[in-house]
Amino acid sequence: MDTEKNQLLRFTTAGSVDDGKSTLIGRLLYDSKSIFEDQIQAVEKTSERKGHEGIDLALFTDGLRDEREQGITIDVAYRYFTTPKRKFIIADTPGHIQYTRNMVTGASTANAAIILIDARNGVIEQTKRHSFIASLLQISHIIVCVNKMDLVEYDEKRFNEIVHEYEELSSKMLVKDVQYIPISALKGDNVVNRSENMNWYMGAPLLHTLETLHISSDLNKVDARFPVQTVLRPQKEGYHDYRGYAGRIASGIFRPNDEITVLPSGFTSKITSIHCDSKEIKEAYAPMSVAMTLEHEIDISRGDMIVKSQNQPDCEQDIEIMICWLNNKPAMPRAKYSIMHTTNEQKAMIKEVLYKININTLDREYDDKELNMNDICKVKIRTTKPLMIDPYRKNRITGSLILIDDQTNETVAAGMIV
Repeated sequence: MDTEKNQLLRFTTAGSVDDGKSTLIGRLLYDSKSIFEDQIQAVEKTSERKGHEGIDLALFTDGLRDEREQGITIDVAYRYFTTPKRKFIIADTPGHIQYTRNMVTGASTANAAIILIDARNGVIEQTKRHSFIASLLQISHIIVCVNKMDLVEYDEKRFNEIVHEYEELSSKMLVKDVQYIPISALKGDNVVNRSENMNWYMGAPLLHTLETLHISSDLNKVDARFPVQTVLRPQKEGYHDYRGYAGRIASGIFRPNDEITVLPSGFTSKITSIHCDSKEIKEAYAPMSVAMTLEHEIDISRGDMIVKSQNQPDCEQDIEIMICWLNNKPAMPRAKYSIMHTTNEQKAMIKEVLYKININTLDREYDDKELNMNDICKVKIRTTKPLMIDPYRKNRITGSLILIDDQTNETVAAGMIV
């Protein structure tokens, strides 16, 4: 069976204000026939009222009233669409600097990022900022869409100049796969259908690129990590002695008879069975939700982690993380927060701010230690009990965490373990 078929691909869009992100998504949805008739009619009416010549495709994604009125994207808009080859979830993220946190939120689960560049302006500060965030979040695939090619007469030379500019930028970042497509979101060139105006471009249009992007190999199949969510004790006939540990596999592959270690206790055992959807299975891998039974009776509860004995994560209390501060209020020095890491909830304290990233120049600033909204910085935290962690670049699930303010219950920061 073709594993890429019907797979879910999550992608995020990023670009400066007015680079046409919402128009591009509108064009993708419109040309791939993923919009209901009544939505099309509503948008046609609004476009007419605003005096646009044709249909304003951006209105398909700008869901908040403020966004529609100001013509900008403020919050992350999620859109779902499907083609015969794949299912997609799009996170349309804002371009403004003051919404950096929204881009981090939208991009944190993405397999791919579409970075829009206005053909007239080339690589600008916003492009650098969004590319840096994409590489920080370890997004494996970047598709650079050079938009508004219609405004530069579909000039191949201009496209090649921008490709060269972006290659200089991406060479300094940890990005595995970068592809370049010249498009016009407004006119529909190379979005769903091939462009007749750019015969010089030999690659595929954007939708075909998204449909055929190979993402199976992005999952970590080496480091087996199973954070336990709950313990199952069914009180029914035939299951009186059943004790299953349920949760979602973060990475790696588990099979019956594997020798495992339970962390943080360090007890060892063997897997006797794995169940998924009430069927017994011979192999389980990320991101499946399963229940496992073990050979020995071990005291295991939510927040513990089952791993292969010969491949274990680090158990640490002092951790260095890159965080994006999400809250309106600045971080208080040495304040206590709750930390959520996989299924494990602990108390934590920010011990030290090591440096901040200047999001415009991407330089490190060692003198400014105050954490304000949208700041991205490297900090040292200390937790009350050890966390079972991997570096974020190896494992996006066991390498990420969030900080929560105990008094307001707000998520104040998202972090990646360095």
